Amino acid sequence: MKVRIRKFFRVIFAVLLIATACCCLTQRLPECLAGGDTAFAAAAFRLTDGKYRVEAQTEPQTEPSSAAAVSAAAQASGSSAESGTQDKSGYYDSFGDHSGEARYSVEEKTVGADGTAVENAYVKNRTGLEFDFDSILHTPLTFSTEKNSQTPQVLIYHTHTGEAYLDEDVDYFYESFYSRTQNESFNVVGVGNVLAETLEKRGIRTVHDKTVHDSTYNGSYDRSAETVYADMAENPDIKVVLDIHRDALGTEECKVKTVFEHDGQKAAQIMILSGCDVYGERGFDNWQNNLSFALKLQTTAESMYPGMTRPLSFDFFAYNEYICDGSLLIEVGTDANSVAEVQRTAEYLGEVLAAVLGG
Repeated sequence: MKVRIRKFFRVIFAVLLIATACCCLTQRLPECLAGGDTAFAAAAFRLTDGKYRVEAQTEPQTEPSSAAAVSAAAQASGSSAESGTQDKSGYYDSFGDHSGEARYSVEEKTVGADGTAVENAYVKNRTGLEFDFDSILHTPLTFSTEKNSQTPQVLIYHTHTGEAYLDEDVDYFYESFYSRTQNESFNVVGVGNVLAETLEKRGIRTVHDKTVHDSTYNGSYDRSAETVYADMAENPDIKVVLDIHRDALGTEECKVKTVFEHDGQKAAQIMILSGCDVYGERGFDNWQNNLSFALKLQTTAESMYPGMTRPLSFDFFAYNEYICDGSLLIEVGTDANSVAEVQRTAEYLGEVLAAVLGG
């Protein structure tokens, strides 16, 4: 009799487990499919903390349309990061209900004098070699742009399109914060939008390519290079190519955001990356031309907006900077900077670029 009773309860328990699993599947699957992110929906279930667990993918996913769809939806709803009414659905909300979650801190920091002084700015030379940065700074640019041209002169793109920011200027974040999204209201594409708009206002025709290259990180730079080559083939007058990223500093329990102040408002610092290839190992023969451009941006930014730049990062890397003399990688803020702070910086960066390019 006891054996029969135990078997009976085991059967009941198994049935309850199966029923619970079916309910969870019924609830989660529509959420994944309704999110509009087909790469995640195909490979993952959404976790309770808002993150995604994605299996490794061997082929890059085609997602440009998803970012465009998010942007169109945001515009249709009248959302605006600057107005403080941005639509946070599908992203993270600092002021939402985070009951039961661990709460961590955000530290503000202004990264200043560090490395080699070059006029009013600094270079963090990680190569271990000696360079005459002042001489390179004053070397004339090897390219020029045309103001009020009928053809594009500048290309903005993003190797890591999904790199995102905090939604608000707060000194904390909850464990559910995940700083990646294809929602333009919160990622580096939104920074690129403001940068492109500022350049256009200054008479510098600009292409902003929003193609997603980081559905998987492996090969993202190869894919973004293909995008750049295609854009330049279509727009042969492009002279400046900017890969806009954001940094991530600190620890899992204390993120660091880099800030400076201008006209009484906080904005995110930028870090320009400029590589070198002194031994000819990377096919990057034009690295000094890139460095000259980078140093001009660095010193001009510090003249116009003191404190705007972290020390320029100079090391043995190429990324996609070998593509042309005006190709640079610029990190705008960190994942702990707010959307308002980085978009403010994007406008300043546009003014700096216009000044260097003569726009």
